[in-house]
Amino acid sequence: MNTQNHTHPYVGMWVTKDGHIRHELLPNGRYDEARGNRKSAYQGKYTITGDHIDYVDDTGFTADGDFRNFVLYHAGMVLYREN
Repeated sequence: MNTQNHTHPYVGMWVTKDGHIRHELLPNGRYDEARGNRKSAYQGKYTITGDHIDYVDDTGFTADGDFRNFVLYHAGMVLYREN
């Protein structure tokens, strides 16, 4: 699915239970990840296909993850949708 769709159900803020990692999926296909007090620790592009997400950060590093029951599993982290 093209992430340019502003109504995609996965767009928004995802956070770890302890709040240390804050991962925002923006409606324009970009993401911004904060770690602790470090805002914008990682930024880049993402694409979503079904329940799978692929990332390419601005330095060229790639990663991926999967959404299961509205929980994001990414790089060994578990992130939950922030309401």
